[in-house]
Amino acid sequence: MSGVLVWLVDALVVLGLVVMTLGVVGIYRMPDAYTKLHAQSKAVALGVICLLVAAMLRGESPTALRGLLVAAFLLVTAPVSAHVVARAAWRAGEPMKGERVIDESGPTREADAPER
Repeated sequence: MSGVLVWLVDALVVLGLVVMTLGVVGIYRMPDAYTKLHAQSKAVALGVICLLVAAMLRGESPTALRGLLVAAFLLVTAPVSAHVVARAAWRAGEPMKGERVIDESGPTREADAPER
């Protein structure tokens, strides 16, 4: 492996770890479930993808193919799972918190909520 490739792999690993660490900090600092999900989905999508690209650059051909498949899977499932969890929180009545929050769902919240 050339010196530039080693530096690139190291930089991608550090970038991935920093993004995931900031995602964890975001989960602890955000006020409600919706913004916590936002921080979590960004940490998964960006942080893990950086680590997978570093592994693909460092590894052999089968490792690169597996990393590419896992990256594609994460890019599809991370936003979908965050949306499903946010919708479940919304249907359960989880309030949005913050000074500048505008909940545009209004009266549709009661109509969409399942019977309890």
